Amino acid sequence: MGVVRAASRCSGVREAFAFGPPPPQEMMGPEVPSAGDDWLTVNVWTPDADPAARRPVLVWIYGGAYKFGSADDPNYDGNRLSREGGTVVVTLNYRVGIEGFARIEGAPANRGLLDQVAALEWVRENIAAFGGDPDRVTVFGESAGAGSIAALLGMERARGLFRRAILQSVPGTYFSDALAGDIAEALAGELGLRPTVDDLSGVDPRKLPEAGATLSARMREYVPRWGAVALTPTPFSPVVDGEVLATTPFEALAGGAARDVELILGHTRDEYRLFLMLGGLFGRVDDELAATVLRLFGPGTDPEQAYRAAFPDASAEYLFELVQSDWLFRMPVIHLAEAQIAAGGRAHVYELTWAAPANGGVLGACHGLDVPLAFGVGGDVNGGLGGMLMGPVPLPEAEELSARLRSAWTSFAATGDPGWPAYDTGRRLVQLLDTEPTVAAYPEEASRRLWERHTFGALPLTAE
Repeated sequence: MGVVRAASRCSGVREAFAFGPPPPQEMMGPEVPSAGDDWLTVNVWTPDADPAARRPVLVWIYGGAYKFGSADDPNYDGNRLSREGGTVVVTLNYRVGIEGFARIEGAPANRGLLDQVAALEWVRENIAAFGGDPDRVTVFGESAGAGSIAALLGMERARGLFRRAILQSVPGTYFSDALAGDIAEALAGELGLRPTVDDLSGVDPRKLPEAGATLSARMREYVPRWGAVALTPTPFSPVVDGEVLATTPFEALAGGAARDVELILGHTRDEYRLFLMLGGLFGRVDDELAATVLRLFGPGTDPEQAYRAAFPDASAEYLFELVQSDWLFRMPVIHLAEAQIAAGGRAHVYELTWAAPANGGVLGACHGLDVPLAFGVGGDVNGGLGGMLMGPVPLPEAEELSARLRSAWTSFAATGDPGWPAYDTGRRLVQLLDTEPTVAAYPEEASRRLWERHTFGALPLTAE
């Protein structure tokens, strides 16, 4: 649970055609035996390893609710993005769950973020040997990966390590030190221990995710102490500890911390619908449940009434989905974009409106759909997220949209221009990603107005 130290140098050429083992994590599928403890590795795809090539570099940071994920996921295969886009693509592992993000006494906070910084330092020092330009590094990530990038934008230790950033579906959850400490006590308590290095260092790191999974299954018991966090899928998020992460990304960007970093930020239209399906909630949300989440997640003094007035024809299930889409992903994206431009920076905004074809389109433009589109992988070749959302064989329209999105990402990495206008608070122009992509005024104006006076701060411990 300490600070990352670089591996010892080796001489000559080392064959590296296999992924390193994933970090310990809560498993989303059948558990695969670990191949070792060397978790913190990077992977590089390059169309040309000539050091004189100086190609733009795309560095991927995976999502996974800060509790699972690894760079060996086939959905993150960088071959197509590198080959067709003429970029050097890098993926990396970072610690997740208790190892990466729990607030442990005697260990640095945000160890997962420090892992990412270490990997980016490696890229700066070594990527030229793979044909990459260390002065044209773009970080991109989705969900917890995008939340990590938002944190990196405000971290002093990450300054100068990348020139551009693409943040796909940024979760707005950043924990206060008090909340993180209380959650850590509950996590360690599942093992009968205290949240200290002395207590936890004797536990096999592969056993730590079991405590996280046990707590995740009963988090709603903690609503009186943790508030809305207790109804999310994860007890982990970056911690505003005052040292590694001095402030929230919203405050950091508003203060100009990333003024010189060019940004793309975006979200999907129907973010939370994926979680409706995973939670078995389709067709099961009644007015009482909708009212509960509206009051817990919504902004202002009477969020339930505000949402019902803004969306008078909405069903209980849609309101349940909408307020959580807004709180967790959509409004944090807009607030980050507006903080960046208020400080004199530049941001391009998009919304993915194309519906996932799997399951008859019931998932809509849900959370995670932009991942297979960004990498150009999908169908059942990998299973997992790509197969779940894209169906057994990607449709021609999916291939076309993926090609457009990959072209925008690689163009942005090369030049800073994704092909649509920068966002401003006058016209609020965004790119709508669909079978016929268009530039239009931000379509979620009703939600934006509900949240325009809200401050996304570090989430508090609601009951001492």
